[in-house]
Amino acid sequence: MAQQTTTPRSGARTTAKKTSTAPTEAMGRVPPQARELEEAILGALMLEKDAYSLIGEMLKPESFYDLAHELIFTAITELAHKQEPIDMLTVVEQLRRSGDLETAGGVPYIAQLSQKVVSSAHLEYHARIVAQKALARELISFSSEVAGKAFEDVEDVDDLMQDAEAKLFEISQRNLKKDVTPISPIIAEAIELMNEASKRTDGLSGVASGFHELDKITSGWQNSDLIIIAARPAMGKTAFVLSMAKNMAMNYKVPVAMFSLEMSNVQLVNRLIVNVTEITGDKIKSGKLEQHEWFQLDQRVKPLYEAPIFVDDTPSLSIFELRTKARRLVKEHKIKCIIIDYLQLMNASGIKTGNRQEEVAIISRGLKGLAKELNIPIVALSQLNRAVETRATGKDSTGGNRPQLSDLRESGSIEQDADIVCFIHRSEYYKIYEDAQGHDLRGKAEIIIAKHRNGSTGEVLLSFKSDFVRFQNLEDDKIINEFASKASGNGHAVAPSAQVSTDDGDAYPF
Repeated sequence: MAQQTTTPRSGARTTAKKTSTAPTEAMGRVPPQARELEEAILGALMLEKDAYSLIGEMLKPESFYDLAHELIFTAITELAHKQEPIDMLTVVEQLRRSGDLETAGGVPYIAQLSQKVVSSAHLEYHARIVAQKALARELISFSSEVAGKAFEDVEDVDDLMQDAEAKLFEISQRNLKKDVTPISPIIAEAIELMNEASKRTDGLSGVASGFHELDKITSGWQNSDLIIIAARPAMGKTAFVLSMAKNMAMNYKVPVAMFSLEMSNVQLVNRLIVNVTEITGDKIKSGKLEQHEWFQLDQRVKPLYEAPIFVDDTPSLSIFELRTKARRLVKEHKIKCIIIDYLQLMNASGIKTGNRQEEVAIISRGLKGLAKELNIPIVALSQLNRAVETRATGKDSTGGNRPQLSDLRESGSIEQDADIVCFIHRSEYYKIYEDAQGHDLRGKAEIIIAKHRNGSTGEVLLSFKSDFVRFQNLEDDKIINEFASKASGNGHAVAPSAQVSTDDGDAYPF
């Protein structure tokens, strides 16, 4: 079909845009458009002094179907950015400077536009319709392109799906705008949340991690927050979030989703079984258990069956795939917290970036946007760079090997987007076994809250059981030690799990 053109009353010819309309015109269908409203909007912008401020964020030059209208709006936008007056004369002059005056219809057509409008009373309503028509054209173009590639059958289907998902995500993000909300309903919502928090016996307002001292500082992980848990390798990042997921799901019945990009779901669940049953990982992998250990496994793994934990081990997960999966999990399983292990293994497939830092920036912004959209906390693990290792080791736990915000790998955007940044630091890894006060640091892990956008920072000390890949509260250590002392008198050398009921602990040797 021949290219469509528009002839205004002035006789000047303007050309309709072809990038988004060609597929529908080729099928004999007219693309979504509202030329009369486009004219009314441009006329109002040249008549009313403050009109642009009302719709400047709602429309873009490409929102206009007619090329002439796009050029005129571009000129208006450039004048607004330079804070110059916007009227027929200044718009004509701007178009003359850019060399687009004749293509935009010339002086007579622009004069007619400014004469068509009586007032700008319905300007925002008209602009919203034009924006919706533009979005519809973009979706038509996008779907036609995907259909064309699918028919050609020259691109791998998985790659095509990922590219299509990335493009659709980009379109939705670009058009995801929220209106300004008066403060009164927000105050009412905030007070309602305070009332709900006051009814909780634990005094928290967010999702409890199960680590009591940490929860005191954070009041639990808050909805819409992006929480970064960072550490060097071998510090126990995965063990920390697995312990936390177990606490949430088993102790508080909070549905949790865990995306494991590094381990398979079986490897992850094996670690969880070790955590819960207190049977070492080598025995779990080999299956060489003593008779009482088989019984221990059978008894302690039962609560895990009922735990609302959902695991996804998709490798090299993209931010777009995550968004789709997370939406479904929240809708179908009422997920209250998402954990990602780990951020640097994700990708921004479908979006071209200049370097890895830009890609990580897209991922971290995407995670923060997803947390806000789903209104749940997202906990993402992150690697630290080697600066931690190269700094001089201090005499105690306050030495140079303690992580800092600048140690975040590809750090700028991660630090900026995160609401909370926590570091895991184990001094004994660096052969430091006592702090400055002479306290024993063996089997201890420090959780350093280095950034807390809505609260205080600080440090929390937890117990780390490397054999059982488990972090736990220090008070749980005391309970287990006391039990072990009593049990040793009865010939039982092994303490019960701090997370499982020990009512019958004296009856069995575990």
